[in-house]
Amino acid sequence: MSDPALGLLMLTLIVVVIMMGFATAFTLMGLGMFFGFIAFYDPSQNWTHNKVFELMVQRTYGAMTNDVLISIPLFVLMGYVMERGALVDKMFYSIQLAFRRLPASLAVATLIVCTFWGIASGLVGAVVVLMGVIAFNPMLRAGYDVKLASGVITAGGTLGILIPPSVMIIVYAAVAGQSVVKLYAAAMFPGFFLAFLYLVYIVGWAMINPKVAPALPEEQTRVPVPEWITKFSTLYSPNMFVGLFKALLSPAKAKTVLIDGKPMGYGAIAQNFLVALVPFLLSAIALATVWWYVVIHQQAGAASEAVEGLQQLGSAPAPSEASPASKGPDTQFYIWFAVSAVVLAAWTLRSYLRMGGERFEVLKLLTSSVMPLGILTVVVLGVILFGITTATESAGVGAAGAFLLAFHARTLDWKRTKEAVFLTAKTTAMVCWLFVGSALFSAVFAILGGQALLESWVLSLNLTPLQFMILSQAIIFVLGWPLEWTEIIIIFVPIFLPMLKHFGIDPILWGVLVFVNLQAAFLSPPVAMSAFYLKGVAPKHVTLNQIFAGMMPYMLIVILCMAIMYVWPGLTLWLPKYLYGG
Repeated sequence: MSDPALGLLMLTLIVVVIMMGFATAFTLMGLGMFFGFIAFYDPSQNWTHNKVFELMVQRTYGAMTNDVLISIPLFVLMGYVMERGALVDKMFYSIQLAFRRLPASLAVATLIVCTFWGIASGLVGAVVVLMGVIAFNPMLRAGYDVKLASGVITAGGTLGILIPPSVMIIVYAAVAGQSVVKLYAAAMFPGFFLAFLYLVYIVGWAMINPKVAPALPEEQTRVPVPEWITKFSTLYSPNMFVGLFKALLSPAKAKTVLIDGKPMGYGAIAQNFLVALVPFLLSAIALATVWWYVVIHQQAGAASEAVEGLQQLGSAPAPSEASPASKGPDTQFYIWFAVSAVVLAAWTLRSYLRMGGERFEVLKLLTSSVMPLGILTVVVLGVILFGITTATESAGVGAAGAFLLAFHARTLDWKRTKEAVFLTAKTTAMVCWLFVGSALFSAVFAILGGQALLESWVLSLNLTPLQFMILSQAIIFVLGWPLEWTEIIIIFVPIFLPMLKHFGIDPILWGVLVFVNLQAAFLSPPVAMSAFYLKGVAPKHVTLNQIFAGMMPYMLIVILCMAIMYVWPGLTLWLPKYLYGG
């Protein structure tokens, strides 16, 4: 048997053996060592001098010294601490109240929490199981169709591996030799866009066929307004923002209002007024951040770089004349900024005009349950995207923040902490051994000529870039049925990477398409792990086939999202190009 044929035999065996249930990492290493021994065999030397043993050591050392992989244990620890801290119950309740007037409000709240919680934890199994426990039975009791209820949990739970910070993106970055921060920026919009498509599908289906998601009874949509809010509104104003502002100026009457049996003092008034300011603060901080980064930060940076460059030439002009880039953003930015400011101002004004007791109580619930996690997520992503820290340093911030949130909520004891650390070590070890096995396997595969054979075969087809894109993504889509994303990224993605340059395809765009594509790996039978996660916590009358049927429409939505991403590549590439250039 020729060397290239041995390479193809390797590729076939790895799929068969993994499908039989053997551990992926050690299967890769075992096949790599066996076929590598054959590839390097020299009958004139003792078998102990075979170069495959040196290759094994080199690949292991390379994985140990890979800087990209350092962030994985910290992000994984962040996820397990959040999961063990059990912070999601109150979040689901508050978001469900906030969207109580929307069709299929329970499903919408489930999707939002799945997305938000998936970003924070990045653990598909944990998110699906948690939401299955918290949201599945309430949806079924409310008369929701089983397929709608199961589909939204299984599809929403997979978004955590797509939207940054995601371990899958870090693994791809290490395999493809790409920048983690650029991939994070590239995956940001597609991830939220896919979640938006899911949301449109859920609300649209509920509007077309209300029977799949009946309206909730009045007692389930009524906001439990505390007695002190009712009395406070009577004393000052039905509008809580106006009432709290008046109370700050004349707090004497507020002492007759009891909160937990204690008179409402000036500190309680100020604290509640600060909660009422949250919509304004969110809008102002968002606009200020965009203005600072686009107008101030980039302009100052461009001017500084231009001055330094010209000073080296000995003819530095004034900073205002240094370069066109230092003159600031173009007119289009100011137009979009003005439109955004008007929209946010209108939304904020509407919020304050309608801030009665019920809305204020919902705002308090959202502030206490969603905002801490939201701030942590924004900080973790912001410091990466704006270049303030590396991905590893950001992961450290996220892990520390997760511990602080869990301790603040008093849900993390010593036992749960040990469990989180143990699971982190277990997951990290699995990923690192996968890298060792993958590096050894791919090296032997290339030495045997398997990579060159596949490349020559693909190039002989005379495919256009679009045809190659469809072929590669279709293969990955089919591989997602029997295999998990780790095997696909580690084993099969490296086969396609060398061909991207020939077809002129951006590896970042192709990689994000793979990330979206791999959502289907969790939603496609027979190894649709999301379905099995949900089945484990679902009522006995819910069958696996019903869960599979509920997931099918979301696979079509994934394909639609990929088509839109290819037709409109700016959805993926605009943010990394804007932030980092190139």
